[in-house]
This record gives sequence, structure tokens and C-alpha cells, in this order.
Amino acid sequence: MSFAPEGRPFIALALLGLLALGLVAWWRGGWWWGMVAVWIPVAAWVPAFFRDPPRLGPRGEELILAPADGRVTEVVQITEREFMDGPAVRVSIFMNVFDVHVNRHPVTGRVDYRVYRPGSFVNATLDKASEENERMTLGIVGPRGPILVRQIAGLIARRIVTDPDVGDSVQQGERLGLIRFGSRVDTFVPVEVTVQVRPGDRTTAGITVLGVWPS
Repeated sequence: MSFAPEGRPFIALALLGLLALGLVAWWRGGWWWGMVAVWIPVAAWVPAFFRDPPRLGPRGEELILAPADGRVTEVVQITEREFMDGPAVRVSIFMNVFDVHVNRHPVTGRVDYRVYRPGSFVNATLDKASEENERMTLGIVGPRGPILVRQIAGLIARRIVTDPDVGDSVQQGERLGLIRFGSRVDTFVPVEVTVQVRPGDRTTAGITVLGVWPS
């Protein structure tokens, strides 16, 4: 199992903490063994959170893949004014603290837009989180048209990592970035795209087909 490089300091701290508690418990005994027992799940969860499994899903310019692991919380038509400048369908995926948090590119194309906006940290499942929370927005132009991907920080998340810059070419299914400790990813697609998911569905980044372009 591979791990996201951003997680290595956290993994090291979790394991060092377990080692330190184990040494103290061996020396002092008593309730310190209880502390070890409490810390073991934490030391196991941190590497699991930063896992980065390979994703070999379907590929093709007619497909738009899910950028995140998680649960679809909303599929709604809106007016997207930041990059697409027109009607779009927003698909929101909420990642809980047990999901893989490495995000992946939904399409192959070129990054034409990248804007970071600081903001609040309200519950990422709320509709207003897309406009009010800390977020990074990427506009990608693929062979079938533009889409927009927005990484949104939540109640716990305080660090959004986004790999590509404006002008970079990106490949469908490859790593886009990561949000530390829970959050949400919104994907905005043109209204002519046939969305393949609905609220309540589970998605897997780089594998689940989010939408299909018209033939």
C-alpha cells in the first residue's frame, strides 16, 4: 500500500507517539497501558487516512470520472459563473474521515483556471459550503468541453493540496491533490452531460463514472 507524501509526517508522529507510550507503559505500568490501548486505533487510522491505492478504472474522452471517494450528497442544476459562465450541473461528493482522500482528475485536458479562496469551515455537507468555505477551484478544458472541480475544506480540514498549475496538462484518473482530514469535492459539468450518479450513491475516485458526454 502506498501513501500520499503529505501524510508521511503525520504517520511518523502517530507511530512515534505509540512507541513513546509503549516505552512509558513498560517502565511505569498501570494506567499507562490504557493510554497505549487508546492510541493504537489512532496510530492505525492515520496511515489508513493517507492511503493512496492505485485506481485502474474506465478511461475515455466521453467519460467524466468521480474525483473523490465518498458519498454523493447533491446533484443540482445551477448557474456556474466562475469559469463555465452558464448553466451547469453540480455533483457534490462528501468524504468522511474513513474515505481515501487523494483526489483524481475526472478528465484528460488542460488546466485553464486555478483560484484559491480562503473562507470559513462550516459543515461541508451544507449547500453554502461550496461558496463560503476555504476552497480551491480548477477549471479544466478537455476534448469534449470544460468542467470545473472544487476542493472544499470542512469542519476538520485545514489544508487543501492541489497539484497542477494553470497551463498544465492533466490525465484522467491521475492524482489531482488531497484534502487533509475530511471534506467535499464538487464537480461542475455542462447540462448536456448525462449524470450517472444520484444522492446517496458511493463513488470511488478514478473509477466511478460520474457523467457521460453526448455522442
